[in-house]
Amino acid sequence: MKTKIITRAVLLVSFISLFTDIASEMLYPVMPVYLKSIGFSVLLIGILEGIAEATTGLSKGYFGNLSDSIGKRTPFIIIGYALSAISKPMLAIFTFPLWIFTARTMDRFGKGVRTSARDALLSDETIPENKGKVFGFHRGMDTIGAAIGPVLALIFLYFYPNQYKTIFILAIIPGIISITISLFLKDKKVNVSENKIKVSFFGYFNYWKKSSAGYKQLLIGLLAFTLFNSSDIFLLLVLKNKGFSDTEMIGFYIFYNLVYAFFSYPMGYLADKIGLKTVIIIGLILFSLVYLSIGFVSGYLMLGILFGIYGIYASATEGMSKALISNMSDKSETATAIGFYSSTASIATLIASSIAGFIWYRFSPVYTFVFSGIGVAFVVIYFLIVFQKQKIKLLI
Repeated sequence: MKTKIITRAVLLVSFISLFTDIASEMLYPVMPVYLKSIGFSVLLIGILEGIAEATTGLSKGYFGNLSDSIGKRTPFIIIGYALSAISKPMLAIFTFPLWIFTARTMDRFGKGVRTSARDALLSDETIPENKGKVFGFHRGMDTIGAAIGPVLALIFLYFYPNQYKTIFILAIIPGIISITISLFLKDKKVNVSENKIKVSFFGYFNYWKKSSAGYKQLLIGLLAFTLFNSSDIFLLLVLKNKGFSDTEMIGFYIFYNLVYAFFSYPMGYLADKIGLKTVIIIGLILFSLVYLSIGFVSGYLMLGILFGIYGIYASATEGMSKALISNMSDKSETATAIGFYSSTASIATLIASSIAGFIWYRFSPVYTFVFSGIGVAFVVIYFLIVFQKQKIKLLI
C-alpha cells in the first residue's frame, strides 16, 4: 500500500507557516527604518534583536522538551503562532522602548513555543524514507510566504510612502488566517507516563548525555557550520556596499526566497533518493562557493547567479537537517532533539554574527565572506571524515 506523503496535517502546518511568513516578511523591509524613525539607535536595535533571538533559542529547547513530555504538539503550534500574530500590530500601537521590546520578544517567543513541536509533528506524519519530501514541502511553502511578504510591503510603500505603522497593522491579516488554520489541527493519541510531565527550563540540555553518537557528531558539525554562517543581513549589506538601492537589495532577497521555495521540495525528493546527509553536504559546498565568491563579483548577472545558488543551498540544508535529526532520535523525543539543536544553533548564530560584524568593521566585507567560506569548507571535510570513519553511510 502506497504511503501518503503530504497528509492533511502536513498541508495545514505548511499553509500556517506560509501565512505567518507573509506577515513576518511584510515587516522585514521596514523594521530597521521604522525603529530608527521612533528613536531607536543602531546599538539599541542590535540589543533588541539579540534579546529576541536569545529568547527564541532558549524557548525552542524548553517547549520542545515539554511537547515530548506531555505527548502533544498542537497546543504549542496554536499558541506559538497566535503570539507572533498578536505581537506585530502591537509594534505600531505605542512607541515606548519597553513596549517595543515586549512586542518584539513576544514575536520571537511565539516562534520558540511552536517550532520544535511543529517540526516533530511533521516528523510524526511520515516515515523515514519520506522525511526529505515532507520537510522540503513545508520549507517550500514557508519560503513562498517569505517571498510574498516583501513584495506586498514594497507595493504598499510605493502607493503610500513612509506609512510604516499601517504595514504593522495590516500584517495581522495573514496572522489571523494562520491562527484560524491552526485550529483545525488535531493531536494523535500518545501514551505518556506521568513521571515525564515535570520539565525544568534547562532540562532539555540533559538530552546531550543520552543522545546517540550519530546525533552528537551531526550536531557538532551543524553547530560548527552555524558559527561560520552569519546573518543573511550581511549578504544584503554587501549589496549596499556595491551601490545597489534599497529596492534592488530587497529584489535580490525576494529572488533568493523564490529560488529557495522552488527547490525545497525537489531537494527533499532528491534527499530521499540519495540520502539526507549527501544533500546536506552538497548544500554546504554551495554555501562555501557563494561566500568565497560574493566579495569579488559585481553586476546583476553574477550576483543574481550567486543569490540563486544561495537559495539552492538553503533548500538543501534548512529542512533536511531537521529531517535528519528526526531520523536519529527516538519518536518520543523528536521535539527535544530538534529543540536542543535549534536552541544551541541560535546561540551559535549570535556568536557568528558578532564575529562577522567585527571582521567587517576591522578589516573589510571581503574578509568576512572569505572567512566563512573557508570555515564551511572545513566543516564539509569534517562531515566526510566522520561519516567515513564511523562507517555511517551517506545514503541516510
